[in-house]
Amino acid sequence: MGKKYLIGISLIAILTIVVVENPLSDQYLTRLKQESLEVSGVSETSDLTRRIREEAKSREIPAKDAMIDTVWKATPGYNGIKVDVEASLNNMKKEKSFNEDKLIYKQVPPEKHLPDLPASPLYRGNPDKPMVSFIINVAWGNEFIPDMLATLKKHQVYATFFLEGRWVKNNPDLAKMIVDAGHEVGNHSYSHPDMKTLHSGKIREEMKKTNEIIEVTTGETVKWFAPPSGSYRDEVVEIAHDMQMRTIMWSVDTVDWQKPQPDVLIDRVMRKMHKGAIVLMHPTASTANSLNSLILQIKGKDLRLGTVSSLVKEERILLDADNSSGPRK
Repeated sequence: MGKKYLIGISLIAILTIVVVENPLSDQYLTRLKQESLEVSGVSETSDLTRRIREEAKSREIPAKDAMIDTVWKATPGYNGIKVDVEASLNNMKKEKSFNEDKLIYKQVPPEKHLPDLPASPLYRGNPDKPMVSFIINVAWGNEFIPDMLATLKKHQVYATFFLEGRWVKNNPDLAKMIVDAGHEVGNHSYSHPDMKTLHSGKIREEMKKTNEIIEVTTGETVKWFAPPSGSYRDEVVEIAHDMQMRTIMWSVDTVDWQKPQPDVLIDRVMRKMHKGAIVLMHPTASTANSLNSLILQIKGKDLRLGTVSSLVKEERILLDADNSSGPRK
């Protein structure tokens, strides 16, 4: 009995040595380990993908189409936003765990764009876009323009100056100064008439002469038209549209031509401030003395400032305010 037991033990020992030292056995064990790790990795990736997709549903913001509003007329579109699941997964693979700060977002354009809309004036940008535009109508007030330009430069703010053609002809250096400072320029008629009362031929002449003098003087091609005193009829808007210009109005008025004190002007503007606002002003002492505080207060509301062209762009501005649980800056 003892002899058989010893023989059995010896055989087991020999077999163990053979199995352990067998290279085929080593490969088999290694393969088993790899398959186990791969299964574990697939499971982790699957769980992470599922979590990202769940988060993506709550963070998606649909795009807004450009439209003709019954009150505000032409309204530009605004990009939506959604989580890029694949890019977010790749961004989190190293940690193998969900991290909301590593979510990657992509913008989704609307189906209908501003150029798709018929001729219609534009009083504001998209009401969801946290941006404001200053429009500065210039037919006089030369003495205040340098100070206003200096204040805008100090805050790195760019505005859209609507220039009267006759003014450009008489003040080419100031017109070039405005453009050289990086600001946008638009058409404010040639002789500041009441556009609503003009016949169609005269309307075209006013616009054409102004576009030509602005381009000759500054090199800029105009794409925006602001009627003097905001006076127009539908035909004025349609003629501007035919000349590749959209008609720009405003949603907030400084009423600076009444020469209000700076605190009155600032209060008037800030009480009506909103996303997508177009703020009308002129080169006046009231505006020049209010501009610095006005810019600071608007920025204090997490609103950016830019030209009309920037305001109507569909590109989304990513701010925390977009969604309480949404994308970061």
